[in-house]
Amino acid sequence: MRVAIAGAGKVGRAIARELVSNGHEVLLIDRDAELARPGVVEGAETFMADACEISALDEANLASCQVVVAATGDDKVNLVVSLLAKTEYGVPRVVARVNHPKNEWMFDESWGVDVAVSTPRMLSALVEEAVSVGDLVRLFTFRQGDANLVEITLSSDSPVVGQRVGDQTWPPDTALVAIVRGPRVIAPTPDDPLDVGDELLFVASPEMEPELQRMLGHL
Repeated sequence: MRVAIAGAGKVGRAIARELVSNGHEVLLIDRDAELARPGVVEGAETFMADACEISALDEANLASCQVVVAATGDDKVNLVVSLLAKTEYGVPRVVARVNHPKNEWMFDESWGVDVAVSTPRMLSALVEEAVSVGDLVRLFTFRQGDANLVEITLSSDSPVVGQRVGDQTWPPDTALVAIVRGPRVIAPTPDDPLDVGDELLFVASPEMEPELQRMLGHL
């Protein structure tokens, strides 16, 4: 898979290293000559250019990319890159970094964004997840499909403790995707038991979250 990353700062470089290590072809784009120097991330291409200029994106052959990541520290730049990637080059998947929570509402399909990643929101969700037992916590929003990744840790008084996964009838538009039990990550099967302290991860539509809370939360 070919991935272009706009922004070769700490975030962009970290993403590039991870993608290269997973065998992907990565292009880092930045207008700062120092950040876009050859070899800044081993195994990744670099291109010194302004990612908001169509001529630069033409030269970078953005149309050949399956994914574009707008990872600069400027929300305006990330929105422009996302819009150009989607509308001018038809990139199938566009991921954009949200730097300021007040701008989060703009990072949607109208700006070409398939997945918006807000660091403050993710940190807040992780804090909630760490301290919440028996309460549904929203970890991540999938913009394209209008679904959320949600988590609930089963308390001792959850009505499903002691039952099997296959005994449950989950709400519509809801899927149990993983059970985290101590150091283990379990791909759920109908015969798996549900125990106190299990962290259940679901992909669910927002409308189904209250029903999940009723099914799995405190009695």
